Amino acid sequence: MKTSKIIAAAALTILAAAGAQAETYEGVHAPVSANSRAEVNAQAVVAARSENPYADAVSSRVAPALTASADRATIRAQAVATAHEANQNLDRKAFVNSVIPSQYKIARPVTQQAGL
Repeated sequence: MKTSKIIAAAALTILAAAGAQAETYEGVHAPVSANSRAEVNAQAVVAARSENPYADAVSSRVAPALTASADRATIRAQAVATAHEANQNLDRKAFVNSVIPSQYKIARPVTQQAGL
């Protein structure tokens, strides 16, 4: 009997403490601005026409344009030929502790990575 009264008193104490910490709702605050509509509109136009300060390339000033060493048709033809090879997905790790069969030898031209 005493244990149940202690547990009940503890539960009521916890509920009272939780209720005492509740926040009050103050409603929606009215916006306060020292600028007129025309000033805000002018600032919005300037901000819309300026470059994005949060873009990745803004701080680095890297030129986004890349020049290709070959024309588009040649690159596409090489890509199609590589995609149609029978051994395009061959991985050297598939032949652990053995010799790669000669029909699976891949002779691809060495390519240079961008930026080197």
